[in-house]
Amino acid sequence: MVMYKLDFSGQGKKCLQLLDREIGQRIFDKLKWLIENVGSVEHLQLKGKYSGLYKLKVGAYRVIYEIDHNKKVITVHKIGHRRDIYK
Repeated sequence: MVMYKLDFSGQGKKCLQLLDREIGQRIFDKLKWLIENVGSVEHLQLKGKYSGLYKLKVGAYRVIYEIDHNKKVITVHKIGHRRDIYK
């Protein structure tokens, strides 16, 4: 199986940099797991203004991402606490 590449939008990169180091590392580890297992994971699709994107749960945090199966790229758009991420 071909492994996917991980990419960050400008906002996604900024969100990751603003997180506590320990939380940021947990999220980054989960993202590495995601790109290694993209074909066997049930991706949770979002609705509304995030239609076409997916969410990844990491404890109380959420990662909003998109998948480009043609280019084999997962792009992270936003990372935040579940109480704030969808606002």
